[in-house]
This record gives sequence, structure tokens and C-alpha cells, in this order.
Amino acid sequence: MSPSNKETVLTLFLALTMVVNVVSTRFFVEKSSVTVLNSWEMKAKHDAAIANFGIPSHGGFMIGSAVYAGQGAYGCDPLNETFKPKSPYPTILIIDRGVCNYALKIWNGQQAGAAAVLLADDIVEPLIAMDSPEESQHEDPDLIEKIKIPSALILHSFGGSLKKALNKGEEIVLKIDWSETIPNPDERVEYELWANTNDECGVHCNEQMSFIKNFKGTAQILEKGGHALFTPHYISWFCPQELRRSRQCKSQCINQGRYCAPDPELDYEDGYNGKDVVYENLRQLCVHKVAKEKNSSWVWWDYVTDFNIRCSMKEKKYSKECAQTVVESLGLSLEKIKKCIGDTDADVENEVLKAEQAFQLGQEKRGVVTIFPTLIINNSQYRGKLERTSVLKAICSGYKEGTEPLICLSTDIETDECLVANGGCWQDKISNITACKDTFRGRVCECPVVNGVQYKGDGYTSCKPYGPARCSMNEGGCWSETRNGLTFSACLNSETSGCRCPLGFHGDGLKCEDIDECKEKSACQCDDCKCKNNWGGYECKCSNNSLYMKEQDTCIERISRSRSRWFFIIVVMTAIAGISLSSYIFYKYHIQAYMDSEIVSVMSQYIPLDSQNLHQDSNQIGNCNLL
Repeated sequence: MSPSNKETVLTLFLALTMVVNVVSTRFFVEKSSVTVLNSWEMKAKHDAAIANFGIPSHGGFMIGSAVYAGQGAYGCDPLNETFKPKSPYPTILIIDRGVCNYALKIWNGQQAGAAAVLLADDIVEPLIAMDSPEESQHEDPDLIEKIKIPSALILHSFGGSLKKALNKGEEIVLKIDWSETIPNPDERVEYELWANTNDECGVHCNEQMSFIKNFKGTAQILEKGGHALFTPHYISWFCPQELRRSRQCKSQCINQGRYCAPDPELDYEDGYNGKDVVYENLRQLCVHKVAKEKNSSWVWWDYVTDFNIRCSMKEKKYSKECAQTVVESLGLSLEKIKKCIGDTDADVENEVLKAEQAFQLGQEKRGVVTIFPTLIINNSQYRGKLERTSVLKAICSGYKEGTEPLICLSTDIETDECLVANGGCWQDKISNITACKDTFRGRVCECPVVNGVQYKGDGYTSCKPYGPARCSMNEGGCWSETRNGLTFSACLNSETSGCRCPLGFHGDGLKCEDIDECKEKSACQCDDCKCKNNWGGYECKCSNNSLYMKEQDTCIERISRSRSRWFFIIVVMTAIAGISLSSYIFYKYHIQAYMDSEIVSVMSQYIPLDSQNLHQDSNQIGNCNLL
């Protein structure tokens, strides 16, 4: 084999080493679940592979109306149609896989108004992770940074079922659930970042360093408070035994070909080489180990940030001497770090890097680390944009409910999704009541409790007040109207739900119209009656000045006022005369009795009589007087 062929074989080997590891170890694709909410045929949960870019709602979910971009609309070019929501739900756009890279499809879907994109696989195969493309695959280097919506890959069979139903004109409501992507077993989150110290590897290196700089303060708050345990890791490869003495292995590996990294500039003759990268990777692992022994593991974030600024490979300052200056400036023991690094030229295993390679091959629940950089939270691979806010939300979703630290509850990470189109939730614009509730896990459409009144409904299309006091809240959502000082409502406080038009109106309670009782001939049916319809009622009048009796629906003759007046006077005068006569008779009888008793008293003084005669005589006298 010629030297040039050997170099080609070695280069390919180093590039494909991880692929070999993947084949020998099970690879886990991080998944979300997709459920069709309004179809019994497809209602079971379906797996979807989460993209490694965009912003999935870790710990939350999204409900949306599915829309198919159309046959042949692969999303590689700007979509002609703008997919604005045709229902209360946001739009989940389905695009066929193929022709161009994933990110370009998602970007065009986002530009067309989609809230999320599902890529339907074009072949029958297991789910695979949707990774971000290399810079060379698209002319816009900032494409990944522009993608703000979540996306996932679905199986060919499931995609076919969805497209078939949508082509028939059926409405499909989907629920994409990310709540199980990151487990939340306790009050502490364990997370790790698989990185590399090479800052000349293009978009991936830029993404990694930007994240470390922006997330440093947040990470240190979590660690200092004991809320999180962070561990850095570094990817490495190895040379086969028969090639360890080759020039390529010697320039890209340490410890006699056991731990290797690709040449940063892919130029084995000039500039930095893979060996320099592996050595710095090892140093940063030792920085974390030594700092952890001092109970200040968060110093790793300071070292990596400072090293990238002060010892940049782009500025030709990437060296051991520069690194040592950073170590000393942070107050770490240089001797302990050197001891941790060991002899990188010796033909022996390095205990630190040996453990890293073993851990890199994966665990039963996590799988092999193949994507750089990779963030793992609670032993689950994070999928989505590697930026501060998205990662913090994902970490916060890893806490057991109700145990989140204050940094998770601050407005610093809340984007308030309710501000845009009310988050797709129900809203009463008249009373400014909404079912949208924004949390760090994402917005939730949940019917609220207002002034002690519970609203009930799905939170997306409807919420109605329930209970005895419901009429105090916008008339319980029922019809109400006021005219000429009169107010009628279809809400009854005696009923806990429902609307019913009041007497004199008809309708469904949400809209009530006046009943014309006169036109319907349901009132004023007597012969002499004349009917006049009023709003909410009616009025009956009788001819010939008669009086209308509503209960009997009849007219009776009125008594004239003059006859009534004379009758009243006669009755009063008769009563007065009767009372006067009775008083006169009573008075005369009382005077006569008094005079008789006085006469008897006088006579008894001058003419003594025995009691019997006197009694007889008095009777006689009384009788004479009566005569």
C-alpha cells in the first residue's frame, strides 16, 4: 500500500471510529410522542425523533391543527402558501423528507407560519436523529440560529396515515408531548456536556463556546445552590494497533495512539494538530476534577471561558503555557493538575481519558454520544437549540414538580407565550379573561378561576363560568341586553350551568329575541281586547273603558267615579248617624239610673222605712217612674 493510500485509510478510520462504536452499542434516539386527538383510528401514541435544533418544549406539550404542505412540496424552497391557523389551534405543518437538509425545510415552514414541523419519512426505516447540517450544506451560516420552532421526524407509515386523512379534507388535531423527554425524579438535576477544546471546527465549535459563555452564570448559580450536578466530558478516538507508529497517529494522538482527535486544520504538516486538542481536553477534565476536590467545581466554567478568550486557536495562542497562566489566575493548584494529566508520551493508559472513552460508548438508557456538542440532562440526550434560555428550561423541567429553584421561576427565562395570539388559548376580550397561563415549562391553556368563579372547558376553544356566582362574570357567558332602562339576562343564579332565555324571549340562551305575543296570538284573546307588544312583554287594553284581568284574559266593566263617590258619601253618613243615635240612647239611660239612686238616698234620710218596705217602695217608685 502506498503512503498516500495509508494516509487516506487512516483519515477515514479516525473519522469513522465513532460509527463503529455506534454499531457495537445501541444508539438511542431522543423521542417525543405525537397523539391524534380527534381520530379513533390513529389515536394511539406515535413516536417522533426530536430534531437537534429549534426549540422543543421540554417538560411541556403543544396542541395544533395538522396541515400538509402538499405532494412534492418538500420545503426546500419558500412555500407559496402561508399556513395561518384556520382554527383556534396553532398550525403543525407536515412536510415530506427528502431532496434537501432538515434545517432548510424547518426554516421555510417557520417562515410560512407553522408553529411546529413534522417531517414524514420518505422510506420505511427506524427513526433517526435530525442533526443540524454543516455550514457547507447551505449558503446561510446563521440558518440554525434563526429556527425558533420545534420539529421532529415521524415514521413513513404514520406520515402516510396523516396525509391520507388530510387529503380527504378531515381536520386532524395533534398533541406533541415532550414531557417525558427529560425525567424529573428528584430535587437535583444531573447534566453533562460533551465538548471539544478545538475552536476551529466551524459552526459546532462556535455554538459550543457561545453556549458556555452565556450559560456560565446560570450554571454556577445552580451548582452553588446545590440544585445541579454538572460534569464535563470530551470526545476522543483511538488509533488501531498496527498504525500507532504512523506519522498521522503520532500527530493526532497521545499515550501512543490510545487517545486521538482529528487535526483542527486537516493539515498534518502545519499549525495545530489533534494531539494538542487531546492534551487540552485532558487538562480541562483535570481542572474540573481539582476544582471539585475544593468544593468549587463551578470554576470549570470560568477556566473554559477564559481559555477561549486568552488562548484562542484562531489567534495562535492555543498552548500549554497560556493554559497554565489561566489556571494560576483562578487560584487552582498547577501541580495537582499536572499530576492528574500524567505522562502523555508514556505507553500506558491514562485513567482519566480511559474512563471518558468508556463513558462515551454509552449507557443502557442514554446511548452512544455521536453528536458534538451533546448535552445530556438526567441521563437523557437534550434535543434542541444549544442556547441559554432553551437549555435552562430543559434543565428546569428535570426537577420534581414543585422543587424547582428560584432561577427556574424568574421572569428571566419566561418568554410569555401568551402575548402572541394569546398562546392559541381561549380568551374573553370583553372582560379580558384568558385561559393562557405562561410558565417556564411553556404556556398552558387552562380555564381560570376569577373572583372565586371557576371556568370550565377545554381551554382552547371555550371556557364558561360554572357555579352559583357565575352570573356575576359577564352574565355567565349568556345573552344579556338592556333597553330603555330594562335589563334581561339568560343567566340564572339558581342554576350552576347553562343559559335559558327569560320569559318573553326565545332562543338558545346565547342569543335571545323578543317574542311578539300579539302576533303569535298567545295573549289578549278576549273579544274586547286590544294587544300591544313591548320588548320582553306585552300590554292588553279593553274597549269601552273596561278593566283587563290578565289571569282570566277578560274585560270587566269599570264603576264610574261619580257613582262611586256618592255611594261612599252615603255609606259614611249612614255610619255617622247610627253612631250618634246609639250614643244618645246610652247617655239617656245612664242619667235616668243615676237620678233614681239619688232620690232613694234623700228619702231614706227623712222617712225611715224597714229594709223590706223600703225595697218594695223603691220598686214601686221605680215602676211609677217608668210609667
